[in-house]
Amino acid sequence: MGTSQNRAERLLALMDVLRDGQLHRAEDLAATLGVSLRTVYRDMKTLMASGVAVEGARGTGYRAQTALTLPPLNLTETELEALHIGLAVVGTGMEGELRAAAESLSAKIDAVLPEEAGGVVQGFGFASYPFDLSARALRHLEPLRTAIRAKQKLRLVTQDGARDVRPLKLRYWGRVWVLAVWDETGNAFAEQRVDQITEITPLPGLFVEEPGKSLRDFEAQL
Repeated sequence: MGTSQNRAERLLALMDVLRDGQLHRAEDLAATLGVSLRTVYRDMKTLMASGVAVEGARGTGYRAQTALTLPPLNLTETELEALHIGLAVVGTGMEGELRAAAESLSAKIDAVLPEEAGGVVQGFGFASYPFDLSARALRHLEPLRTAIRAKQKLRLVTQDGARDVRPLKLRYWGRVWVLAVWDETGNAFAEQRVDQITEITPLPGLFVEEPGKSLRDFEAQL
């Protein structure tokens, strides 16, 4: 196993090595994976923080505790989106054990996603907020995702009026869904809370990326 492995493969490989329940020194894990000691320490910290049943510390070694494990799954981006939304719904409508489980599951998924992943899988995260806002936002997610992929201009109507936009990316900001856009009306980047949108209308024609108006430019500005 070489250093060209992405983070997801490396974490799965670590879990596979530790599954025997034996104590493994960090130096041996680093040699097995072909990475640095620092990378092993960081990966072990990630596994522990995301709820994987691993115990140990630097200088003593690491071992896996008894826990339920699933075989590796290859998920499409659409499947990840469905899982993302489902966790948000559980976190919105549930309390106690189920809410905590949704948060824990989200953290585990986030920990093993490839570092270079884009779209919804980047910063998978978990968010919840009052149910009325959740219901309002969730009904808009599918048409917004479709428009982002198709590069379809939209007219968004909110209580502040209507504006024509280029939808760039859906993400969580704080505790709400937010749509990053290039605002054709205001000639600037903007972020629109999805729960505040009352109407979405596709506009004729598609847009192409232009310097100063792309998602890359928006993220550079941030």
